[in-house]
Amino acid sequence: MTPLKFLAAAGLALGLAVPAAAQDDDPIKIALVHGLSGSALEAFSKQTQTGFEMGIEYATDGSMEVNGRKIELIIKDTQFKPDVARAVLAEAYGDDEVLLAVGGTSSGVTQAMLPIAEEYERILLVEPAVADSLTGPDSNRWVFKTSRNSSMDMQAQALALQPDENLYVATLAEDYAFGRDGIQAFKNALDGTGATVVTEEYVPQGTADFTAAAERMFNALKDKDGRKVILVYIAGGGDAPGKIQAMDPDRFGIEISMGGHILPVLPTYTRFPGMEGAVYYYYEAFDNPINNWLVEQHMERFDSPPDFFTAGGMAAALAVVKALKESPSLDTEDLIETMEGMSWDTPKGEMTFRPEDHQALQSMLHFKIRVDDDVEWAIPEKVRIITPDEMDIPVGREN
Repeated sequence: MTPLKFLAAAGLALGLAVPAAAQDDDPIKIALVHGLSGSALEAFSKQTQTGFEMGIEYATDGSMEVNGRKIELIIKDTQFKPDVARAVLAEAYGDDEVLLAVGGTSSGVTQAMLPIAEEYERILLVEPAVADSLTGPDSNRWVFKTSRNSSMDMQAQALALQPDENLYVATLAEDYAFGRDGIQAFKNALDGTGATVVTEEYVPQGTADFTAAAERMFNALKDKDGRKVILVYIAGGGDAPGKIQAMDPDRFGIEISMGGHILPVLPTYTRFPGMEGAVYYYYEAFDNPINNWLVEQHMERFDSPPDFFTAGGMAAALAVVKALKESPSLDTEDLIETMEGMSWDTPKGEMTFRPEDHQALQSMLHFKIRVDDDVEWAIPEKVRIITPDEMDIPVGREN
């Protein structure tokens, strides 16, 4: 038996997928593994896919190939179910023989995908899921992450609130990895500032009635002397800020703060003129060649500006193409070595994969809501760019 046939037989005996030897003219297969059905969050996935496709186009000058080899995208729907996500990622690595995968959308579902990357020893590039735990102790060396994490969200949000001993905060989040990681990161960001978190409220995903949680937060805040804020950190629907605002927190001197959101949600922010917060991206806030191209092309093709997750998808694609161009080979180990510490330009400026845990360090936007009658949504107008060196992002996992 030849060595190649022996390895193939051994792999089959162990139940592992052994990829066929790649030819120099074979396409480079990349899987986009994210939720396209089964949740309101599928809008995030569709934006990510649009951004990823435009990013490949930009990075390859329209050729859609790297080093003479075409890039082939394979789309997999996780249906926002952990078991489905594991199955379709294994299918992508095994049957489809993709070089690497990009996904997913929900942090909880993406957590279920991490062991599959380790089992197949292939790269999983996390975008747009956010939770810190995705590059934490339960992650592995095959996982990289271009999306921001909860610590970035919350450290930027804390900086936007300008915390001191006169700040009292009640927090509201959904009861899963995204919400709990986010609130823990916010509390960590407040350490040493003198600010106080008076209570934490967690509600199930899909909650539509926030009355009880709001009343508990009102009671915890109303008698405090100082600035009183309810921080809302919810990715899904339900309009928690609007429903809390309808309960008149102003009568207790309580204000609402939250991060930015996708464009379809920003019309609801017109109820909060002057509110300050932090967000990953807004298309008018960044002036660089990549963002200028993205805005121009997105307007031309879709008659709308690029959104939050469109920029994230493009950032992921730009990272992939740079790694493919600079790696000495398409061997996974060479790709990992190339990507660790790699910096690359994105629509929101430079990002860098931290070697220790593969989290992409990046800037965030401190905004102030401005309402313009000629614009259908509230404008998260730039106050300033919060740079990576201003945020002390915990290392999630040591390689």
